[in-house]
Amino acid sequence: MLQVINDKQSSIEKVKAYIENQAGLDQLRFITCGSVDDGKSTLIGRMLYEAQSIFEDQIAALESDSKKLGTQGGAIDFALLVDGLAAEREQGITIDVAYRYFNTDRRKFIVADTPGHEQFTRNMVTGASHADVAVILIDASQGVLTQTRRHSFITSLLGIKHVVLAVNKMDLVNFRQDVFDRIVEDYKAFAGNLEFQSITPIPMSALLGDNVVERSAKTSWYQGPTLLGFLETIEITHSRGSDPFRFPVQWVNRPNADFRGYCGKIVSGKICPGDKIRVLPSGELASIESIKLYSSEMEEAVTDQSITLTLDRDVDISRGDVIVSADAPCEVSDQFETSLVWMDAEAGFVGRSYWLMIGTHRVNATVTEIKYKYNINTFEKLQSRSLELNDIGKVTVSLDQPIPFEAYSRCKELGAFVLVDRYSFATVGAGMINFSLRRAKNVHRQALSVDKEARARLNGHRPQVLWFTGLSGSGKSTVANAVEQALHRRGVRTYILDGDNIRHGLNKDLGFTDADRVENIRRIAEVARLMVDAGLVVLTAFISPFRSERDMARALFEAGEFVEIHIDVPLEIAEQRDPKGLYKKARKGELPNFTGIDSAYEAPDAAELILRTGELSVDECVERVLNALEAR
Repeated sequence: MLQVINDKQSSIEKVKAYIENQAGLDQLRFITCGSVDDGKSTLIGRMLYEAQSIFEDQIAALESDSKKLGTQGGAIDFALLVDGLAAEREQGITIDVAYRYFNTDRRKFIVADTPGHEQFTRNMVTGASHADVAVILIDASQGVLTQTRRHSFITSLLGIKHVVLAVNKMDLVNFRQDVFDRIVEDYKAFAGNLEFQSITPIPMSALLGDNVVERSAKTSWYQGPTLLGFLETIEITHSRGSDPFRFPVQWVNRPNADFRGYCGKIVSGKICPGDKIRVLPSGELASIESIKLYSSEMEEAVTDQSITLTLDRDVDISRGDVIVSADAPCEVSDQFETSLVWMDAEAGFVGRSYWLMIGTHRVNATVTEIKYKYNINTFEKLQSRSLELNDIGKVTVSLDQPIPFEAYSRCKELGAFVLVDRYSFATVGAGMINFSLRRAKNVHRQALSVDKEARARLNGHRPQVLWFTGLSGSGKSTVANAVEQALHRRGVRTYILDGDNIRHGLNKDLGFTDADRVENIRRIAEVARLMVDAGLVVLTAFISPFRSERDMARALFEAGEFVEIHIDVPLEIAEQRDPKGLYKKARKGELPNFTGIDSAYEAPDAAELILRTGELSVDECVERVLNALEAR
């Protein structure tokens, strides 16, 4: 009996020792990426199986599913361990990012299996954003492909410094060394332009297990590590504990009048009670009074801990503000050079506005310049005014307010952002801040002695912009011209910005692509703002087909200064009028990108005034505009 008790205690001690040992292991995050069908899911499944990180019932289910699907002729299909979606199993590809957790006696791992298909590059960006190592697979029978290059480029862009070049499916080329050497040489020639610190090539067969966990006798010519051996021993340094303190505020906690706490997660550095802090972007100074974790108080908090801070005095702090070290604050700016991966089927254009989400903050952002985008195969920098799906480029982004930030290379959490479409709420781009633009810091608005209000008093009327929008042939210019005559007779100082007239001068360098249309309206909106500032009533007669740009124009003006007037007419009536013969040319294919024919017109959702010129005369339209202005 005593022996049984001693054996039980010994077993308990062994379990405790094992748990303590596991708790003390460091953690490595890595991703698998590459082109479609290079074997990423199979590789992860094989590693989990060989590392004995799956349960017996999972193995039984895996064997059953493998026989049922017959993808490996009755043998185990290790990819089924990772391809969890029904669509993935049916198509034999990875669609979503699959995360798996496992450990060995030397290290804990989080692995992200990312999609190889070009259509799902956005998912690969998600999986790579927090990885320490990238395992880039190449099919030995295919060599380096375009998607291999794209994933490698994004991996470098996201700051991953260590790469395993997993030359997979070596069994298909009889484990020939010359094939392996040629692929490694091709890849290194390409990757020489990237910012990797190390590239470790490994020949392997994920399906058969060669050089995945155990060294293969079929590659006696290879003297390097196995994949698992490399992952267990690669040294990844995390120096963020010694970095300056950074704490994006996620929530202001006010359960009662006696308590105000600021909740969030420390993304860099450490903090102690009594430390002096600065709140950005306001710049207010204070000291830490206490650090709370649920109901207990802490003497110190470090990177990656989610906590609540209280300060020694009341400070105006909101969600999105960043609490930083008083003596080592981060920068604040409203204009940046960024590296941007475009993730939406609808193109992104210069001048188009989006929501920018960074940390816990959301602001309005505009793509003000696409400096260039990359040819993934040659690294050539291509001039462009738009970004298509999966394009990667250097882009200038301007915000409507300054935000605290860090360069992505120094702090991912304060340097990484996404762009979100304000109408569909789709994530259209993922970006990394490289640096703020110097001119954003040095250019300030000049205070003028004679302001808009003074000019308005002199003119004797309110300045505003009447924004006429509608299809070609709807009557925009006709109605705008008649309204201006009526206002002129009343002594109102006016000016018409007409689409055709502007394209003879200010915008003569622009065509009619979607990108050029966006820039056309951006320039007009800025000119209209200057004229409203001069005290004038400005009438603009442009198709302005996209809601996004009309909303961008509206945002430039104060409340009540922007009046959107939709000249609403059915396409068939506009086409019957066809005063310039444009529809006929468009129908013949002589005018590409013509609104209403092969380019969309997005009607206003909530225009201040709608004029149906198929039903109303010009005089009736003018009367309705004047009545609306008087009512306002």
